[in-house]
Amino acid sequence: MFAKVNSMGIFGMEVFPVSVEADISSGLPRFDVVGLPDSAVSESRNRVHSAIKNSGFDFPVSRITVNLAPADRRKEGPLYDLAMFVALLMASEQLRADTDGYIFLGELSLDGKVRRVNGVLPMVIGACQSGVSKIFVPSENANEASVVEGVEIYPVDDVFAVLNHLRGTKPIEPAKPMRSEGSEAFDYMPDFADVKGQFEAKRALEVAAAGGHNTLMIGSPGSGKSMLAKRIPSILPSMTFEESLETTKIYSISGALKNNSSLITQRPFRAPHHTVSSIGLAGGGAIPKPGEISLAHNGVLFLDELPEFSRQAMEMMRQPLEDGFVSITRAAAKAEYPADFMLVAAMNPCPCGNFGSRINPCRCNPSQIERYRNRISGPMLDRIDIHVEMTEVAYEDLASKQAGESSAAIRERVSKARCIQRERFKNDGIMFNAQMSSKHIKKYCALEPDAEKLIRLSFDRLRLSARAYDRLIKVSKTIADLAGEEKITGACVAEALQYRSLDSKYWSKL
Repeated sequence: MFAKVNSMGIFGMEVFPVSVEADISSGLPRFDVVGLPDSAVSESRNRVHSAIKNSGFDFPVSRITVNLAPADRRKEGPLYDLAMFVALLMASEQLRADTDGYIFLGELSLDGKVRRVNGVLPMVIGACQSGVSKIFVPSENANEASVVEGVEIYPVDDVFAVLNHLRGTKPIEPAKPMRSEGSEAFDYMPDFADVKGQFEAKRALEVAAAGGHNTLMIGSPGSGKSMLAKRIPSILPSMTFEESLETTKIYSISGALKNNSSLITQRPFRAPHHTVSSIGLAGGGAIPKPGEISLAHNGVLFLDELPEFSRQAMEMMRQPLEDGFVSITRAAAKAEYPADFMLVAAMNPCPCGNFGSRINPCRCNPSQIERYRNRISGPMLDRIDIHVEMTEVAYEDLASKQAGESSAAIRERVSKARCIQRERFKNDGIMFNAQMSSKHIKKYCALEPDAEKLIRLSFDRLRLSARAYDRLIKVSKTIADLAGEEKITGACVAEALQYRSLDSKYWSKL
């Protein structure tokens, strides 16, 4: 006997329909799974066999072939267990039901329980786009799947719930959408009001957040670099529904989405340790999975102690910083993951951390300092828009009882600047100033005469590259947006130049 049910497959961010075909024929007992399965799919034979027996059904003592079509696409993971279970029961005539229009997703335990799987959200979106509106998913994936409109999500805890629904004896109530409010995301974030002093650094991070600019903080240990970085998500605008959906898809694929979670409404903040490999940072593996830079999509990637990261890991970020996505090529196929993140990096000025300190003397010789700083290549430094010099916090600031400006107040200014940019770029396919190309700079970044004169003067003195020049213009435009200026003024350029001078200032001291 033959039976067929529907499921879905995923490779990278691409989803595709999968037909699970089961055939039971005469011959020596054998259970084969074909259709380019990986080891987890091949092991489904044992899980499905035990689930059928332990659920009170008869496992066919015949030649069994399960085909996962199309056969030229790699199938991975245990998500086909539930579909195989239903297909085998139908092929052995132990279940009579119409499964057209249904999709089955879920891993089986040996006693018939249905466990969560990764990648449910993008697969549900793909199913909806292909016209399928009824999907069985594990209960732990129900909130994640129910955010998609136009489909009926049936959460199941075990195989009996699926069978009772198909037989019509006990229909399952479709899951109701559960969407968190974006404003709730800010309730438990660290606040900028807790930061004492460092007014220049806070202003620089406000500019960075308003334009989505990459930032490097340089300062001695204890100057507050990590403290400020952890508070950057609290001043970024609320995520739009589209941003939340795209970020949640990445977390769903990587298995980083918490059980019973719905949409991610808080901008990601990823802070990998400096020992992370290039694959851990950019993504990869035999079947490519998202790395830290993709998990930071629409949020912040914080690299503390930047010179301690391997050169290979740092250089791997150059392409995503320019293009907003990471491409991972393998022999079988190529996977692309979005990676449009705001890079925030921190480093000490020297190995001991006290170079330029007003309090502690530096113990490093010039050659040690040069080797330390040269771990960051020029092309990598060029891709960082804002360089912030931080000094030790004065006692008066630490002892002050007056609270600093709150994140909510800063976020209001940042959001207004972002609204200006969204309106400006509504027909250009970009969202904020950091994404501008040379074409956009020529179109939107008009300079006042004093601004043009200042840029011309600084270009040669600071030995700016063409990329650094473009980034100077972008930061100047963001400062103008915060000030409500239509054109870039000399004051905007003067402030932006402060954020570009650290590379020549520090590196020329040696």
